[in-house]
Amino acid sequence: MDSPHQRPLLRPSVSSRLSIAISTRSAEAGEVRHEDGEQIDEEIEEIRRYEVTPHALALPKLCFCANLLMGVNLGLYDDRYGEAHAQLQRRIQKRKGGYYVRTNWRRKLWLSYDAGQAWIVISLIGACIGLNASFLNIATEWLSDIKLGHCTTAFYLNENFCCWGAEDGCPEWKTWSSIWPVNYLLYILFSILFAYTSAILVKSFAPYAAGSGISEIKCILAGFVMKGFLGGWTLLIKSIGLPLAIASGLSVGKEGPSVHYAVCTGNVISRFFDKYRKNAAKTREILSACAAAGVAVAFGSPIGGVLFSLEEMSSNFPLKTMWRSYFCALVATAVLAAMNPFRTGQLVMFQVTYDRDWHFFEIVFFVVIGIFGGLYGEFVIKWNLRAQSFRKKYLKQWAIAEATFLAGITAVICYSNMFLRIDMTESMEILFHECEGGHDYNGLCESNRRWHMVASLTIATVVRMFLVIISYGCKVPAGIFVPSMAIGASFGRTVGILVQALHEAVPDSKFFAGCEPDMPIVVGVTKAVSGRFGKAGIADRMIWFNGFPFLDNKEDHSFGVPVSHVMNQELIVLPSTGMTIREVETILESTKFQGFPIVQDRNSKLLMGYINRTELKYGIDRAKRERTIPPTSRCYFLSVDQVQTPASTVGVTVVGSGGAGQPSSGSLSLDFARFIDPTPLTVHPRLPLETVMEIFKKVGPRVVLVEHRGKLSGVVTRKDVLKFQFKVENRENPRDDSAEVEREEKLWGIIVSVSLWLRRKVLRQETPPIDGERVTGIDRAQDRTPDVEASPMDLELNERR
Repeated sequence: MDSPHQRPLLRPSVSSRLSIAISTRSAEAGEVRHEDGEQIDEEIEEIRRYEVTPHALALPKLCFCANLLMGVNLGLYDDRYGEAHAQLQRRIQKRKGGYYVRTNWRRKLWLSYDAGQAWIVISLIGACIGLNASFLNIATEWLSDIKLGHCTTAFYLNENFCCWGAEDGCPEWKTWSSIWPVNYLLYILFSILFAYTSAILVKSFAPYAAGSGISEIKCILAGFVMKGFLGGWTLLIKSIGLPLAIASGLSVGKEGPSVHYAVCTGNVISRFFDKYRKNAAKTREILSACAAAGVAVAFGSPIGGVLFSLEEMSSNFPLKTMWRSYFCALVATAVLAAMNPFRTGQLVMFQVTYDRDWHFFEIVFFVVIGIFGGLYGEFVIKWNLRAQSFRKKYLKQWAIAEATFLAGITAVICYSNMFLRIDMTESMEILFHECEGGHDYNGLCESNRRWHMVASLTIATVVRMFLVIISYGCKVPAGIFVPSMAIGASFGRTVGILVQALHEAVPDSKFFAGCEPDMPIVVGVTKAVSGRFGKAGIADRMIWFNGFPFLDNKEDHSFGVPVSHVMNQELIVLPSTGMTIREVETILESTKFQGFPIVQDRNSKLLMGYINRTELKYGIDRAKRERTIPPTSRCYFLSVDQVQTPASTVGVTVVGSGGAGQPSSGSLSLDFARFIDPTPLTVHPRLPLETVMEIFKKVGPRVVLVEHRGKLSGVVTRKDVLKFQFKVENRENPRDDSAEVEREEKLWGIIVSVSLWLRRKVLRQETPPIDGERVTGIDRAQDRTPDVEASPMDLELNERR
């Protein structure tokens, strides 16, 4: 046996991280040893479809450090890893059948198809995204109008198509009744029905379809694992539930969910191509392009979609990804334009046409609008997070009832206001129209109804703001972009009406002297005001609130501590020899770690490699399928003769008294050498924590091992880094949330008391007595159950695992 200080790190075969079961020597000789390995590769990739991070996990340590010192963008390792995997797959294809396939027209055609496959996939995805967006626009408009009336000539037409060409309605479009209270009641019932249907579909078939999805997609593109978040059921329920949620009248939008269903579309379609199903780096490129296409069809702007994906979504955005994102966005918007869902040639209803310049005196009012936008953003983010905290703590079990109740309350409040009663996109289309050219909406441009319109728009702004705070985050597909735009449009139109009245009152004032400056004002002021009170948008705040292990590239930290202050020293390691299959299965059942370090023995802790949980479970299951494995069978993670033995099959060998490989009377043993990563990413204990954070951001590993002179000292994960970051931030800026918690408990007590009173008085039901703890929302038995959606506060208070 080798010396305990000898560390076998090199093997002649290709690294097991690529999961290719042919050795370099056998590949050059043209030997056929890839059939079983390719089968294993396909099975592992099927299992790990959502478990592989979109970055290379096994990088040679010396090469990594050299490139780090040279300042190379470490995100390129992602592309190199994928290219190496693709090259090996092509070599396997060449050697199928035991001989080289001669270069002929078939091979040239196949190579041409393989080279252009990315553009084919991007085109298919873009076309599907455009078709889906057209369906959602048509369905949303019809469902929104059906609450107010119906078309007598064709029931499937909305009001615009039914009264095509008419400005103020037509005889073919009729309300449900000539009695006002009946229409009011039907409006409320339709809203409740739509919200209930959307919520129950989400809860029953695809819980991940709730919400916007932008925060989660950012984490997925950065390497976070969320199984099923981009699956087919999520795509289907998101596409069905989104029109229902918007038509219910809830103050939610479709632009955020558009990114989610676009990325789901790309993920589902790319599974049909081996090139992307087995390559996480290329899949990430597809998902980044889909995010750009989702924004493009939502706002009718391909370039805007690319900028959104570049600035907000992707942590690594190479040049080829930018071009593919732009092409995907172009295809999606072209298909949407060809479908022409609004029959106006516009991609969105609230499209604006600028036909005149603005004047110098308007700068003051633009600044006012910009200040309002910044204050609105911070106000809504702050109180929406508190509403999310209350919802997460008390209303998690009543998601369907909450969405239905919110839709009913929204319908009751909004029906009397002309700008709240209709769909938000239609409302913005009306508010964006100029008063010249005959466009009017219930006296919006009439001077004798000016102050009535100011009051109506102000009420709409305030009420919509309150509804956005309590509605965004309920368990239906929901975005926040369009409601925010609708609030800004109503406030801006209010300011415009007031400025017009002021100009008519003093038309000769020097304040209204004309000038033509060329500087953007509103966006800059809004950004400055929002940056003064907060440093992140709603998507980044939701990542923090949900406790996702996401490290933002835009943040810089200076802790001044080595990584040894953060690493976890309570390790569960696997000795290279001596463990039985029963002990390994016990570790897998009792822990949830995604991988285990391999050491020489538990005393010396000499690091010899790393094995992923998925591959370890797969190796055990595959061995059990081939033959009966006794619980006392020995497991070898680094066999003595691994250098001489090519890893072409799963290592189930019979070990007799004479040693390994002798099929005489002996006991079975399992050799997992082919699944071991012999060169895991390791750092020195004295390496600054800031450098380790850069490794997580740019390389994207799940875990970094800390070793000193070959001995394992600890492990560091993203969660360990985030826990330390939250502790430092709370120590520097302490917060006392006791008052907020007390207010939440009082509010929950009021809600419970009102519900009990309604059950007794209205439904005539006897209610069992409820103890004080339950009324205040504190259930000690429930508190002992760990919350799977741990927030940053939970991460800070819990012990490190």
